[in-house]
Amino acid sequence: MTDKPNLVVIYTDDLGYGDLGCFGSDSISTPHLDALADSGMRFTDWYSNSPVCSPSRASLLTGRYPHKAGVSRVLAGQRAKPGGSKQSTPGLPPTETTIASLLRPHGYRTAIFGKWHLGVADECRPNAHGFDEFFGFLAGCVDYYSHIYYHGGWRGINPVHDLWHNEREVWYNGRYFTELVTEKAVDFIERGSDQPFFLYLPYSAPHYPMHAPKSYVDRYPDLPPDRRIMAAMISALDDGVGAIIKALKAAGEYDNTMIFFSSDNGPSRETRNWLDGNEDLYYGGTAGIFRGHKGSVYEAGIREPTIMSFPGRIPEGQVCHEVGAMFDVLPTFLELAGIDPPDELELDGRSVAKTVTEGAASPHQQLFWEYAASQLAVRQGKWKLAVNGRDDGKAGLAPRDPDLPEHVNLADLESDPGERDNLVEQHPKLASQLLADLRSWATEAEVNT
Repeated sequence: MTDKPNLVVIYTDDLGYGDLGCFGSDSISTPHLDALADSGMRFTDWYSNSPVCSPSRASLLTGRYPHKAGVSRVLAGQRAKPGGSKQSTPGLPPTETTIASLLRPHGYRTAIFGKWHLGVADECRPNAHGFDEFFGFLAGCVDYYSHIYYHGGWRGINPVHDLWHNEREVWYNGRYFTELVTEKAVDFIERGSDQPFFLYLPYSAPHYPMHAPKSYVDRYPDLPPDRRIMAAMISALDDGVGAIIKALKAAGEYDNTMIFFSSDNGPSRETRNWLDGNEDLYYGGTAGIFRGHKGSVYEAGIREPTIMSFPGRIPEGQVCHEVGAMFDVLPTFLELAGIDPPDELELDGRSVAKTVTEGAASPHQQLFWEYAASQLAVRQGKWKLAVNGRDDGKAGLAPRDPDLPEHVNLADLESDPGERDNLVEQHPKLASQLLADLRSWATEAEVNT
């Protein structure tokens, strides 16, 4: 065991707030994640900094709002090409500082196993951003067994194999990706070292395509088809978390490791979540009582099931209702590790170390969101104001009809976490203040996009 703590970040993909046992699911069994929540703190009001994949991941790794990290739009159209690409393409700019690049000078070994989705060009890939080792895929999603990215649709437009070990394309055809990623992470832990480590484990589950091994599907014989595959995918992920914790304990590293678990955004309503074209049977996750979906600034798109565990530092069995966000992970870990960030590093996230260890209040007075230009949101205390939030199931970048009037929704999240009651007329001064603050922030975001 080293003097400095290890950091394990487990990031899921399109996981619904209501799809874990410890967050209220009565149909999906997640014993390992439930145990992890019992060992530390479960956050009820933790947010992604974006309702879609790439910007959320950029904020997590850099501690900055997506637009400041240079990734304010989803990188859905990119494809990894065998042999790499020298062409500069959108992604996390090489000038950005990540958790990995910050920790390496302090003796940390760094690894990522799973989904990157922050650029396919050489200068944007994980090894260019402080990671000693990378195993996984670069684009937005792959088939769980062939590891092929079907860009443009399932009928075979530009299928590209997308599985890499560092800069080398590798082939594991037939291996279930969730289990493969877990295996690589366990091996990394078991290899051991005198160095502390940062292990970033961005699972692609339960993002489409809806694939799961028969052994997991068979765990849910009584669920209808529209829930059975999703439940099986989450159970495989949960078993992966159990294997990681078992490996940490066997290596004598568990008590010296902070584990952060969350999801990049809420459940998807994209058409690829339908297996048979019958839109009455939706094969995606559930956000419980929350309104919206992936790609929406309503709560379902951005409020995420989140757990933080650190034996001996974070008291066990806690439930925290304070507000936090993905960009808080970087400064929190640096504080818990006793590492000062560089003076020139501009962070938007704030350490929640005192929140998790001493029960202090959230360090945030306000949090802001922007997506697809027209969607905006701000949270201030119990109040949430959303502009043009989407309920239509669409998560893409299709422009909003400019002829429609702008919709502003003000919610009291303490009494109405589902954002069903619009209180703009009851609280006009508060709504005006929040809208002005949001406009000011959005203007800055647009300038930096």
